[in-house]
Amino acid sequence: MSAELSLKPRHLLPAKANKRTGMNVSVDGLSLYYDRHTKALDDVSLRIKRQQVTAFIGPSGCGKSTLLRCFNRMNDQIEGCRIEGRIRMDKMDIYHPRVDVSLLRRRVGMVFQKPNPFPMSVYENVAYGLRIGGLRRRRELDEVVERSLRAAALWDEVKDRLNENALALSGGQQQRLVIARTIAVEPDVLLLDEPASSLDPISTLKIEELIYELKSRYTIIIVTHNMQQAARVSDMTAFMYQGRVIEFDTADRLFTNPKEKQTEDYITGRYG
Repeated sequence: MSAELSLKPRHLLPAKANKRTGMNVSVDGLSLYYDRHTKALDDVSLRIKRQQVTAFIGPSGCGKSTLLRCFNRMNDQIEGCRIEGRIRMDKMDIYHPRVDVSLLRRRVGMVFQKPNPFPMSVYENVAYGLRIGGLRRRRELDEVVERSLRAAALWDEVKDRLNENALALSGGQQQRLVIARTIAVEPDVLLLDEPASSLDPISTLKIEELIYELKSRYTIIIVTHNMQQAARVSDMTAFMYQGRVIEFDTADRLFTNPKEKQTEDYITGRYG
């Protein structure tokens, strides 16, 4: 099967038939250059397992978000950007020339630091990607919208407000709505770039609880500056510095007994 065919989006399945468990992701010798002289990632190799949360931590400018954007090829949009190495999702090389990048981004959903709901109703926010994908029947749309809002722990708060403008929701609700919109099109991988950094503590807790609930169905990769958050939500944590992965281990071991002095210095606040 070609890489192109292997990325065709799966048919929208009824909830009880949905057995999605994410994908394994492997990164091998990945380096990224913004130009001839600027190396943003340096020989990164990782194994990211399905049904786990993997966190990237490190000081600002260390390459966390750059690495995250490699998984849905958002760096392709930067003029002069080039990569060396390989990223596989299951057995598929996502940088293979035959890969349809638009389909890749359907299978690899991304949630950004600042909630970005569309200026339309709550319902239409979630249905937007479904309509683009060709789903038109109202009954099916209703089912997937409700299922996605329930999965994002938002249904009970908005079920009577589906026709209201999404911009009227609180910041935390908007972020969960964006997550509902992202999972409505049935991705396999969720990329979360500082998803709670602009939220209040109560909303942050809800996002963290949601991440824990969603990991049984997705591969989740999160970038966070908040080490306590990484320790709470992640199964595996990578500490990055100057474009390199210094240490990659279970969250418990990395935060309580790091192998590298550089990691220990960072998590104990000696720099960063």
